[in-house]
Amino acid sequence: MTESVVIIPTYNEIENIERMLDTVLALDPPFHVLIVDDGSPDGTAAAVKAKQADHPERIHLLERSGKLGLGTAYIAGFRWALEQGYDLIYEMDCDFSHNPQDLPRLRQACVDGADVAVGSRYTRGGKVSNWPVGRILMSYFASVYVNTVLWLGVRDSTAGFKCYRAEVLRTIDL
Repeated sequence: MTESVVIIPTYNEIENIERMLDTVLALDPPFHVLIVDDGSPDGTAAAVKAKQADHPERIHLLERSGKLGLGTAYIAGFRWALEQGYDLIYEMDCDFSHNPQDLPRLRQACVDGADVAVGSRYTRGGKVSNWPVGRILMSYFASVYVNTVLWLGVRDSTAGFKCYRAEVLRTIDL
């Protein structure tokens, strides 16, 4: 069995956190969750701790003091996940802009041999939820620009919905 952990950075996500945890924990195969909370004043971390009492082996919490940023939240989460020995490490937003039901699809891509699987909003089956039109257009055209300049071959280079094999993250100087 491949151990999987979903890293979800949070700041003021009290409206989404319980539903997100319930949704991810209900998936098959089972996923663990690491919430990296940046000192949310709205009680997000307290809500995570309440859920953690029911699922101590599957819900984990890193509390950081103050709003330290998304990138550093992921780096802290990656380091923690690697130290814990997880095989597959995911990144995902808490606002349901990514469909947590797609986590098993990302997992399967990596189990089948991909080093990184990217959940794209701009391919068949992908979609954007809960975003204003301006944000959708900015994200889409940023991806087109990055692909044009760097020739990545990735349709959604700004995606925050990914699965990494642990071996890949170990090769990066986090």
